[in-house]
Amino acid sequence: MSRFISFAIPVTSAEEAKEYVALYTNEYHDARHVCWAYMIGSDRKEYLSSDNGEPSGTAGKPILGQINSFGLTNIVIIVVRYFGGIKLGTSGLIAAYREAARLAIEAAEIIEGKDMTRLGFTFPYLAMNDVMKLLKAQNSPGGCEVVKIISQEFDNTCSIYISLPLDLLPELSSRISAISGTSLLTEG
Repeated sequence: MSRFISFAIPVTSAEEAKEYVALYTNEYHDARHVCWAYMIGSDRKEYLSSDNGEPSGTAGKPILGQINSFGLTNIVIIVVRYFGGIKLGTSGLIAAYREAARLAIEAAEIIEGKDMTRLGFTFPYLAMNDVMKLLKAQNSPGGCEVVKIISQEFDNTCSIYISLPLDLLPELSSRISAISGTSLLTEG
């Protein structure tokens, strides 16, 4: 009986996904096949899969199919197969790789991410309390930091650069601009 070992690994680029594939291929060099698929980016348009010697479409596509079924991105799934002497046939291979990928995903922690952006602004020192209260209010009481201060400078005129989810940018920019004396900065 063939043995399948599967891994679901978070990645941020195709290069990183390929590095993991190379690492696992090296680690499991004695396996018959190391098949994989990855999906990158919030638009989910960068992806690739490999059957690694299995019949065309029987390994990489089913793995990629599971990534799509779960709506995931920024992930590489690697499935290692040790051949057990019994040929599974096309439908058997598809089912086995699909199941191995599903189990890897279900065993992993799914991390929900957001597209992030930066915002910089200046404000008078006297507006410090209003600005800091507004930024603090964006973060949840349980400690989840949604808005992060990247850099800050305090003087008569203060400046702050923050990192925030892209979908919060319009509202937060408007609320910051409403504080007397603030000016949004453009990065250049």
